[in-house]
Amino acid sequence: MIGSCGQPANLEDIFESVVNLEQQHIQQGYNEGFKEGIELGKVEGRDVGLKHGFEVGEELGFYRGCINVWKAALEIEPTVFSTRVHKQIKQLEELVDKYPVLEPENESVQDILESMRTKFKAISATLSGNLEYEGYPKSNNTEF
Repeated sequence: MIGSCGQPANLEDIFESVVNLEQQHIQQGYNEGFKEGIELGKVEGRDVGLKHGFEVGEELGFYRGCINVWKAALEIEPTVFSTRVHKQIKQLEELVDKYPVLEPENESVQDILESMRTKFKAISATLSGNLEYEGYPKSNNTEF
């Protein structure tokens, strides 16, 4: 049998099967790469989420610790801070309590965190203290 180009029909079938085979390999490679990318993306996303969650938790813990110290000082000597500072401490505590720890997708988390940082800086400045959250302590290469 002769094909449309004067070639035997089976020769056209051979070229068509070669082109189809190439397309099949391209699609198979794409599918495998896509599947691997999804898996790696999940792993990387989890690692980034854990790191970010730890950093936020650490910062919240720092603020909570400061609040506890200030409240303890107020229990011992109620007039140690002005009423303005006392009010700011209470507002900071409310912000820390309000932070949606178990709702990471809550859109207000960044706003609340920024409000906490601002309130903490205001309290620290009012107390003429040099308190500042600097994150996890850096290694200073000192041997113990």
